[in-house]
Amino acid sequence: MTRIFDNPTNFADDALDGFVAANRSYVARVAGGVVRSTATDRGRVALVIGGGSGHYPAFAGVVGAGIAAGAVCGNVFTSPSAAQAYSVARVVERGAGVLFSYGNYAGDVLHFGEAQTRLLADGVDTRTVLCTDDIASAPINERGSRRGIAGDFVVFKIAGAACERGFPLDEVERVARAANERTRTLGVAFAGCTLPGATGELFTVATGQMSIGLGIHGEPGISEQPIPTAVDLAELMLTRLLTDVPENRGSRVAVLLNGLGTVKYEELFVLYNHVARGLTTAGITIVEPECGELVTSLDMAGLSLTLFWLTDELEQLWGDPADTPGFRKGTSAARDVISVIDYVETAHDHLSAGEESRRVAGIAVTLISAALTTVTAHAVELGRIDAIAGDGDHGTGMVRGLTAAANSAAESLEMALGVTELLVRAGKAWSDRAGGTSGALWGAALVALGHTLGDREYYPASVIADALTEAVAAITTLGKASVGDKTMVDAMEPFRHAFTSEVTAGHPLARALDAAAAAATLAARDTATLRPRLGRARPLAEKSLGHPDAGATSFALIVAGITDNISKGFAS
Repeated sequence: MTRIFDNPTNFADDALDGFVAANRSYVARVAGGVVRSTATDRGRVALVIGGGSGHYPAFAGVVGAGIAAGAVCGNVFTSPSAAQAYSVARVVERGAGVLFSYGNYAGDVLHFGEAQTRLLADGVDTRTVLCTDDIASAPINERGSRRGIAGDFVVFKIAGAACERGFPLDEVERVARAANERTRTLGVAFAGCTLPGATGELFTVATGQMSIGLGIHGEPGISEQPIPTAVDLAELMLTRLLTDVPENRGSRVAVLLNGLGTVKYEELFVLYNHVARGLTTAGITIVEPECGELVTSLDMAGLSLTLFWLTDELEQLWGDPADTPGFRKGTSAARDVISVIDYVETAHDHLSAGEESRRVAGIAVTLISAALTTVTAHAVELGRIDAIAGDGDHGTGMVRGLTAAANSAAESLEMALGVTELLVRAGKAWSDRAGGTSGALWGAALVALGHTLGDREYYPASVIADALTEAVAAITTLGKASVGDKTMVDAMEPFRHAFTSEVTAGHPLARALDAAAAAATLAARDTATLRPRLGRARPLAEKSLGHPDAGATSFALIVAGITDNISKGFAS
């Protein structure tokens, strides 16, 4: 259990502030995360890594000479926002481009992808290498769908060494991709982990049992079995890893035996001894192994084993020195500590808005506030649903996002902004504060709603229908989800369809909203019959079966809770 905290909502920021205070000779705090506090030469590629907090030393702990130039740090087990990734990248970019690298999770892909688009628009050459090492998350013929776990560290180390040597961006990207292609990981757990402030574990493992193939965000494993002896555990993990190898694997391998939180170093050493013997018996040479905590999961009782199949080039990069708060290797040249100035975007002029647009903006504030009240009341239940086949943070993430959106909307109203700019600003605030997949998707939906509503003298129901259509389109385009994938789209599309049908038939707005909310509620309930085809829940499809989708459920709760309010503000 995570016992030391003040306000659980601020745990990630509080921990990051303390980390920086303890490591000022290595890192400095900037908007969105941390960057090196030591001088970096102009003309050097900047490696920017990141993801949710709760995995120390990943990600902030490996910022320093020989590895990352900066780390983007989201909330616990939640992807950071696009604004965070953009901000960190702008601070560390030194004229030779940026390489983003992170685990293959939907929220990270969405937010880092948006940041990459913004950087490219600024003229900053930016590339991305996803980490896909977890053999339990997808079969070998679907390697591109695998998630990144402790093998992230391998990719970061190789890419960072290439940056340190002065490789151009093309070459840094090439060796990082090669490292990812030649890395395989399998994890096991003996007990789940607990989010700060939570009273129970995200998933549980029966006494005497071991869960195989878990994720590092508290996602449960894909199967369970009795806890074996150390020698049998080594054999089990090696057997699976040695049947899932890259082409032209060679016979030299770097080994990472990684503790996930509460498995102690002495236990890892016992297991490593058997792993080393097993690999030697198989005719494989071990090169510079690592045994300790590299990518953790709060207080999870578990471990992972990573095999990184080397080439001559990759072996040299693997052996290069590194000097970071959480990982040190060899001897790195001393560097001067510098002052870091946060990158700040230039404020833009506000869009003009008419009286009716400002009136509707006031209604939007009321509706966002009502949505926050509804989700806050159901946050625990939404987290419970999400934890069945996910990481259990959906409720808290929605509260964070809605709180930011509500605060932004209230500020916009005080500034006499119209509904378009109010919703756009609220959407960006939601995405930036919540992070994660749902943060990106809800942020995109609000932005689309705002742009479609526009500045008008009159807002008929048909305009609202058009805005809903654009919001759903924004979500499906960004999230690449369709009806039947067991996502929030399964509730949003029935809501949109029912509303549009009622409006087209000439029925009053209040009736259209009632019908649409009822359709969303029924559709969300029916997601219990679906198997997830996207995101973290996909590898745990059978566990998800029989339970509704958390995103669809929260959407249905929101539209049901605000239907009465929304009908009062718009012309029918």
